[in-house]
Amino acid sequence: MDDHLQLKKGDALYFEEDALFILDQRALPVEESYIEARTPEEVAEAICTLGVRGAMAIGVAAAYGVFLGALVASKGKVGDVAQGAHRAARIMKASRPTARNLFWAVERMEDEIRNFEGGSSKDILDALRRAADSVARETVCQNKKLVEVGIEILPGDCLALTHCNSGALASIRYGTALSILIEAHRRGRRVHVFVDETRPLLQGSRLTAWELARNGVPHTLICDSAAAILMKSGEINIVITGADRIALNGDTANKVGTYGLAVLARHHGLPFYIAAPSSTIDLSCPKGENIPIEERDQEEVKIFRGERVAPDETPARNPAFDVTEAELISGIITEKGVIRAPYDENLKRMFSSS
Repeated sequence: MDDHLQLKKGDALYFEEDALFILDQRALPVEESYIEARTPEEVAEAICTLGVRGAMAIGVAAAYGVFLGALVASKGKVGDVAQGAHRAARIMKASRPTARNLFWAVERMEDEIRNFEGGSSKDILDALRRAADSVARETVCQNKKLVEVGIEILPGDCLALTHCNSGALASIRYGTALSILIEAHRRGRRVHVFVDETRPLLQGSRLTAWELARNGVPHTLICDSAAAILMKSGEINIVITGADRIALNGDTANKVGTYGLAVLARHHGLPFYIAAPSSTIDLSCPKGENIPIEERDQEEVKIFRGERVAPDETPARNPAFDVTEAELISGIITEKGVIRAPYDENLKRMFSSS
């Protein structure tokens, strides 16, 4: 791991002068602006409102949110430093329920609180800052290795479909599924990416297309409902997405709509890959039905870019994620290699060899 890696402006988030600066993903692609968060509440607000999103990015944000809780307390505003950090950890855990990386990061921070709880305020603050920086570095380094692994599974003439956003915006500097495709293009591989718009909040059209355009990768935006006809006509030869939590048996939660793509890919004989680092894998979760699925405000479905598109009295459902069964997944691309079925055995083996 690169111990000298420093996050900076231009990354999805960075810490500077007692504040976490978060590239506001709600404003993209129109405007590049940063949220300045100085309290755990402000970090949680950015997470809940999707100012920062993507499993790995919210994990790193949550780690710094815990540190900010201790920092605020050290200035005499909320109890003692350890209490402030514990309180911040609870706030972070309550922000969004599905992404494993958030809980992985906060648990790392809680270990440090317990390790230094009897020490001085300075000791606790120093330990928590080091731990948050370590979470950020590990996230970047894991994904950098994952990208190298993932390039090897792409077809020579790659016509890929991806869903939601799994690039650097979702993962700080190196993303997962999307970054594999971007890096393959950078190395001269023939790549064309079909981008699901990803309703209801358009993470595909607003964020994924933005990242692809910035990197000069050939791409085409499609309505989510157009994926089937493109698969049938032979315009797509691989589907690759990120993940928010992977259960022990390989069942995978990702942005709602992913499951449908996996079913379509199976019907059309196309490989369907998940790309996610080991921090997304939850060995304590036996199968997909145990993954908590966030249900977001129905107004996100009924209002489109600020304009109402459904009657006030019409109810809506808005699950943010769905679960793709392991039997539909060709392989899980991690920083340690491509994991294939039987997933329960091979995921355990991957962790035991760490």
